[in-house]
Amino acid sequence: MKALLSREIGGPDMLVLEDVAEPSPGKGEVRIAVEAIGVNFPDLLIIEDKYQFRPERPFSPGAEISGIIDAVGEGVDASRVGERVLAMLGWGGMAGKVVAPAAKAMRIPDAMPFDEAAAFVMTYGTSHHALADRAKLKSGETLLVLGAAGGVGLAAVELGKAAGARVIAAVSSAEKLEIAKKAGADDGVVYPRGPLDAAAGKELAGAFKQICGKNGADVIYDPVGGDYTEPALRSIAWEGRYLVVGFPAGIAKLPLNLVLLKGCDVRGVFWGSAVERDPEGHRQAVADLFELYGKGGIRPHIHERFPLAKAPDALRTLASRGAAGKIVVTVGQE
Repeated sequence: MKALLSREIGGPDMLVLEDVAEPSPGKGEVRIAVEAIGVNFPDLLIIEDKYQFRPERPFSPGAEISGIIDAVGEGVDASRVGERVLAMLGWGGMAGKVVAPAAKAMRIPDAMPFDEAAAFVMTYGTSHHALADRAKLKSGETLLVLGAAGGVGLAAVELGKAAGARVIAAVSSAEKLEIAKKAGADDGVVYPRGPLDAAAGKELAGAFKQICGKNGADVIYDPVGGDYTEPALRSIAWEGRYLVVGFPAGIAKLPLNLVLLKGCDVRGVFWGSAVERDPEGHRQAVADLFELYGKGGIRPHIHERFPLAKAPDALRTLASRGAAGKIVVTVGQE
């Protein structure tokens, strides 16, 4: 089978496509014939040794996959062969076949295509955990979403609307704002590409304050970081909740006097750790998300699909921050 391998530290240019042996499922494991892989920002970090986990090389990037179970290990019900599933692996997904703990291979709805399944659980799982568990978002509150046309951003827009919030989308282009509005955003701000100087930061803070209204944003969802965090924080409501989700624009430095003056909370969102600590809660959250998907309340927006041989291009597209929604690598079985 084919696998995209990281043999040396570096960006997408360092990845190589090679023939490797098919893995065999061990005790409590299933083998999945991969159909699609969701591309996420941690995939870029992990191949550059900048992620919190550093697997031994060679390894394949790709944390989020969908496919069909084609073999099971000892102790796994053989009737699971043929089951359409998604799974979160951490890494290893950009390959023809993968093994995963049986408990982590979750059956997908019959009507869900493989590309949407591979683009589903990380974005919606992260945003559901952020808004429902960490922010306790309530109907009627104002939610400001930074990076609102990205994978997790669009998911946050959809889930915020499903929760009954007023959703404000912050994006880097008018085209992305239209995509966010189609996903349910009530209004939006187009911000300049960073880095931002003091004047640009002040102007952006003013734009956030104006669009959020005099009471400010009850919840701010920030998967961007960098120079955008402080302007957004300045628009937060009294006792608002600021969600720290990610840092593609760089790790922000917060002036803590603003936290004091706003009486607000800054809350970390580490979905991966939350899943490990509460697997049953995660399974229930995914079941709830599948139900919402079935009702048409959410649907992954796929920006572009790449075959496995062009997966480095998929990672480059993600790194350019020009994508709206998710990028997916397709494999399929011949």
